[in-house]
Amino acid sequence: MENQEIRDAGLKVTGPRVKILEILDRAGERHLSAEDVYRLLLESGDEVGLATVYRVLTQFEAAGLVERHNFEGGSSVFELNKGEHHDHIVCVICGKVVEFIDETIEKRQRQIAVEKGFEIADHSLTIYGRCNNPACSRRKEKGG
Repeated sequence: MENQEIRDAGLKVTGPRVKILEILDRAGERHLSAEDVYRLLLESGDEVGLATVYRVLTQFEAAGLVERHNFEGGSSVFELNKGEHHDHIVCVICGKVVEFIDETIEKRQRQIAVEKGFEIADHSLTIYGRCNNPACSRRKEKGG
C-alpha cells in the first residue's frame, strides 16, 4: 500500500521513502520528529541519513502525505495525513500529544466564522496543558 500512496503523490518509489512511510504508519497517533524517524530507522538496521529523512518528510508534506505541526516549545513533528480533521492537546512538560475530535467545538467554530463573515478554509486547534503523567503532575505541584 505504501508504494501506491507514494506513486499517487507523484513521487518515485524509493527505499527510504517506503521505510519512512512505514514508520509513520506504525506510529499511529504518535507524532514523530525527523530525529525520531531517523532513530527508528537506525534501530531497524536501515542506513538512511538524517538529511534524507528531512528531505523525504518535506517532500511528503508538499505532496500531502504527512502533516507537519510546530507545537509550542518543540521541534516540528509529523503525522500521516489520513484526510480526517482533528485537533491536539499537548503536555507542556513532557510533550505528549493527544488527538481529539469534538463536534461541539467544530460547530462553534463554524458559527463564529459565519458571525464574523468568514468562510473557513482551514483551521487548527491546539490546547496546551499538563498530562496526568506523575512526573508532569509533580512539576505542576511545584509551580511548573
